[in-house]
Amino acid sequence: GGQLSFEPPGEAESDGAADSYTSDPRKPVPWSSEIRTTQGHLWMVEDQRFAASRPDVLVYRSDILTEDVTIAGPIIADLFVSTTGTDADWIVKLIDVYPPDAPDPRPNPTGVRMGEFEMLLAGEVFRAKYRKSFEKPEPLTPNAVAEIAFDLRDRYHCFLKGHRIMVQVQSTWFPLIDRNPQIFTDIYHAREDDFRSAVHTVHRSRLRPSHLKLNVIAA
Repeated sequence: GGQLSFEPPGEAESDGAADSYTSDPRKPVPWSSEIRTTQGHLWMVEDQRFAASRPDVLVYRSDILTEDVTIAGPIIADLFVSTTGTDADWIVKLIDVYPPDAPDPRPNPTGVRMGEFEMLLAGEVFRAKYRKSFEKPEPLTPNAVAEIAFDLRDRYHCFLKGHRIMVQVQSTWFPLIDRNPQIFTDIYHAREDDFRSAVHTVHRSRLRPSHLKLNVIAA
């Protein structure tokens, strides 16, 4: 139904259930809401509401958790995707969403608002042309569905009761990740007119259930 669930899509989900967005490498999703000259480390826990409000970012969230959920170990993103282009980047972010009444920190010199704060927990990118081999990249077939799985790396984290679990999917993360022209080409020698908009689709049907795999520790 367009939300996160611990259960896979059932019979009620049509086989065509999917969500699409237009990715424009000339207007990439930034990696931070701040203007920075160095990467630093604070962006790794930054509030992701600045990204969630964009039309080129898909946002999925769970119901409010009725009990703590502790995860440990690797997080694998397994996506069923298609695009109107011949290459695409797929960026998946796992996020801990705080409740609306979460208290603000004290002192609070930067004016952080913790109510519904979207804390980045894990995020990674995969360039689709390397889905079968890093030595022999292959283009995507326009509008054909491909399965792409990649590792968001290990995490040990507790989503507290009253919080939500969120996943964001996007295709640019600039300048943390270089822009993909979204056509199958040698990016290092791409011309400006090689960078093109494309419509990307994430499928979430019973037959094509995009999902995250993670280990949940028993209470």
